[in-house]
This record gives sequence, structure tokens and C-alpha cells, in this order.
Amino acid sequence: MVARVLGALSVLAALSVPALASPCGVPVGRAVILKSSDIDPDVFVWDARQRVVDYAGGYWRDTHEVIAHTILAKPGTRAVIVQCSAGLVKSRSSADARDAIGVRLLNGPNRGRYGWVTSDDIHAIAQR
Repeated sequence: MVARVLGALSVLAALSVPALASPCGVPVGRAVILKSSDIDPDVFVWDARQRVVDYAGGYWRDTHEVIAHTILAKPGTRAVIVQCSAGLVKSRSSADARDAIGVRLLNGPNRGRYGWVTSDDIHAIAQR
């Protein structure tokens, strides 16, 4: 009897905690706006998660590789989070690890395309 009560309580507790679809700071399904730094606000949207990790870490062969494997998103491009890999992106200039964020672009010339950015490049849209 006690085991059944404890089991039922644990199920209720699990259901009452809001679940995020990812361990990242923003949940999968959240609408975001893409924007990089104020100095260069355009965002590289990479075709593979490993490429965004390598680029942030300072590893790429040449400029052609960057151009061939990215979409350049203008600041303010809307996207939705489709996947997140927490703490995967490590920069040579910072000790803090960032998240690799999989996105689907919602507007602009590349609408509907998927890619990867860092958590520095996403900004939450206010929820009503």
C-alpha cells in the first residue's frame, strides 16, 4: 500500500513540474530572434552542429569553407528552436561554454531552412 501511494505521488510530482524539451536555457519550440554582436549583427547559420562548434573554437580551413557551409541571417530574422546541445560550444576567448542551438528559420530569403547557431545569437521573443 505504501509503495503504491509513493508511486502515485512521484508520478504526480513529475507531471506538475514544467518540462523543458531540452536542458538549455530556452526550450525546444520557443520562437527567437537571431542577432549576433552589435559590431557585426549578422548571424552565421551553420549546416551542421559540429561546424558551429569548430568555428566558435577557432577551427576552420578557409573562408570558402565558411561560405559553403553557412547561411547569413540578417539581424531580426525569426526562428524556432528545434534542438539544443547544452554546453557544447567552447570558445578560445571565453571560459564559459555555450549551447549549440538547432533552428528553423521562419522568415527572410531562407525561410524554412534548418541550421545551427550558438546560444549567443538567439534572443527570446516576448510571450503574451
